[in-house]
Amino acid sequence: MNVVVTGGAGFIGSNLCRELASRSTVGKVVALDDLSTGFAANLAGTDVELVEGSILDRELVEDVLADADAVVHLAARPSVPRSLADPFASHEVNATGTVRILEACRRRRTHVVAASSSSVYGSVTALPKHEDLPTRPLSPYAASKLATEAYVLAYGTAFGLPALAFRFFNVYGPRQSAGHAYAAVVPAFIDAALRGRPLTVFGDGHQTRDFTYVGTVARVLADAVVRKVTHASPVNLAFGTRVSVLELAHRLAKTLELAVEIRHEAPRRGDVRDSQADDAALRGLFMRLEAVPLEEGLAETVEWFRSLPAYA
Repeated sequence: MNVVVTGGAGFIGSNLCRELASRSTVGKVVALDDLSTGFAANLAGTDVELVEGSILDRELVEDVLADADAVVHLAARPSVPRSLADPFASHEVNATGTVRILEACRRRRTHVVAASSSSVYGSVTALPKHEDLPTRPLSPYAASKLATEAYVLAYGTAFGLPALAFRFFNVYGPRQSAGHAYAAVVPAFIDAALRGRPLTVFGDGHQTRDFTYVGTVARVLADAVVRKVTHASPVNLAFGTRVSVLELAHRLAKTLELAVEIRHEAPRRGDVRDSQADDAALRGLFMRLEAVPLEEGLAETVEWFRSLPAYA
């Protein structure tokens, strides 16, 4: 089985590529990435082939996907703040780019597993979030990810394309970059703490998230590919945990064995107040699935950060 991972040099993509390469049932693994947010170094020491290029390049996509038995479509322009700064760029990559991938897969009936986001629930306040709730995006990023999943599932219905769309919640873990304006909360907190800087909390810090360790996500995605799992509706990929941003800061301080200072700033536009997944559909498809607990995942993430030269 040959697998292409779009965004394969990114945070989730590189962890997935490593997981796929470790599976005896998987042959060739190709990472397609324009390296705008990913890094070739994330794939160092693997047998994964890196093809540098954009999912908006029709000829390149057709060429790279020619021999693929499955595609895991992770390539995207991430971040709510980034989408507020340039909505069209988020749409072009996340929506149009997805159609480019689907068109290449449609002619070959290639199995597609794609990443959507819990941000599509937006202003819906019900908890936990189950897949039958309405979607009310609060940002261009969330709207573009809703388009991503809608296109994937529409191609499944209209063209019989074997497809599966996951709604990722707050994924964290090794190889997630920090030190930039759009960094996710876990790497941003670890980076600040290791540099002796205050941890920036937007708003009161009581907003909650369902944090999911990247190793668990990679195993689910790899299993979906190997077993050719499909589903007619989106599937949450998280496990129903609910941790506030302030509680996360305190747990990280304990893991790091460091005293941390917390600095509050104004809430950010487009941020969801509370997020927690209903994981019934996920567990129905992946019955033997075991999630890595937050304490263990944070410890492994901190260990990886401390191994980097920047924090030596």
